[in-house]
Order: sequence, then C-alpha cells, then structure tokens
Amino acid sequence: MLEACVFATIMCGFFGIIAKKNLFMKIISMDVMSTGVISYYVLIASLNGLFTPIIDDTKDVAYADPVPQAVILTAIVIGFSIQALMLVGVMKLSQNNPTLEHHKVEKNNTP
Repeated sequence: MLEACVFATIMCGFFGIIAKKNLFMKIISMDVMSTGVISYYVLIASLNGLFTPIIDDTKDVAYADPVPQAVILTAIVIGFSIQALMLVGVMKLSQNNPTLEHHKVEKNNTP
C-alpha cells in the first residue's frame, strides 16, 4: 500500500510537469516528483531493517544500511539547489514577461 502511495506521488509530479503550462507550477511538480523518488528510495532501503547500526548489547537485530541514507541526503541537497536555480531563472523571466506560461514566454523571446 505504501509503495502505491509513493508511486502515485511520482506520477502526480510527472503529469504536473507535462500538463501544467505555468513555469512555476512545473518547478513545483518537479519537486513533488523528486520527493516521491526519494521516498521510494528510502522505502526500498528500509525493507531490510529499521534500526540504526550503533554498537549495542542487542543481538540479531536487522540494521538499516547507512549508505542509502547518505545518498538520499546528497540527493536532497542537490534537488534543493536545482530548484533554487530554476526559481531564479523563472524570476528573471518574469521581469521581462507579463506571464509565466511557457508558450507565451517562448513566443515573446523568439527573434
């Protein structure tokens, strides 16, 4: 059930990128899709175990792998920086264009 919710989040973001005409909404949809992908990666990484690998007295406990956690933290930081860069680009476009719909922006900026 959880996999279906994560997949629905990814698909909502994907269809938002395709269907929305506003550039700001496309960026938000890309962020939703990225969140879904990160959630799916965390879900798959947590199937083996949920406990942190810390030295403890307990034996025979299924530990979570710490490597995917580091990869996901890196993906979150990179996703945030890409989103910030795209928002700056849209902000610069909005200074010269009255709208943020991609077909009107392309029409206004073609030579």
